[in-house]
Amino acid sequence: MELRKATRQKAKIRLGLSAVSGGGKTISSLLIAYGMTNDWDKIYLIDSENGRGELYANDQRFNIGEFNYLRLEAPYSPESYIKAIKMCEDAGAEVIIVDSITHEWSGKGGVLEIHGAMTGNSFTNWSTVTPRHQKFIDSLLSSKCHIITTVRRKTEYEMSKDQNGKMVIEKGGLKEVTRDDFEYELTVNLQLDINHNAKASKDNTGLFQDLPDFVVTVETGKQILAWCESGIAPIVRDVVKELKGAKNLIDLQAIFTFLNPEEKITHNDLKDKMKVKLTPASDGK
Repeated sequence: MELRKATRQKAKIRLGLSAVSGGGKTISSLLIAYGMTNDWDKIYLIDSENGRGELYANDQRFNIGEFNYLRLEAPYSPESYIKAIKMCEDAGAEVIIVDSITHEWSGKGGVLEIHGAMTGNSFTNWSTVTPRHQKFIDSLLSSKCHIITTVRRKTEYEMSKDQNGKMVIEKGGLKEVTRDDFEYELTVNLQLDINHNAKASKDNTGLFQDLPDFVVTVETGKQILAWCESGIAPIVRDVVKELKGAKNLIDLQAIFTFLNPEEKITHNDLKDKMKVKLTPASDGK
């Protein structure tokens, strides 16, 4: 446990796309992923939608290339999803698209079916099922990759009384087909309508909140990546005390490069990021 000043760090996006059938969840997620990577080979799509995701490979209508693909078959247990995510991570994914998470909740072998097949007290049975679902959520949140999830939406109906006191059924809007609190886990949640227009229902980035409806493009992915990269790398936070102890800027750069070899950094960047107070002669000149 450490009490420290808050710093804006680089982040991995947790993006949700929800829509009714035909709303364009899969295409939108692929376009965003390409905007973030500029490389179809770094995009991995986990498909539980009966193979529909693969239909878009090399689709010239949308300039979609040949992405990596993993078809998920029933039973759609939390453990199956966790295994699929791990396979994509191990294969070198930069962006993982989970299309869709609905089956983990309400599909064949999913959470609701697992719970429904259990004997005994229905309420106490959730104490066994909920941790399995939570491990799936944790695998999304803890992934080293950017994660895009899609989820189905359906019309929700509500019981109410009319002016005569008679019970009637009315449409209550559209509801995402997954556990109710899933949106809270996301950085951004975009709702797509039947015309493929997107609207943010949650947005921690500030990129899309309160904007008019818009169509998702590759540029959307570029905007998201720029936000993710706008902070400092986590490794900077983790070793800041040790790095601030360095007096020679060349040694400081060597330490940083050793600890974080994938990030290229200049002497001036180090001065800005570390707020290191160095003497004029300490930069190796």
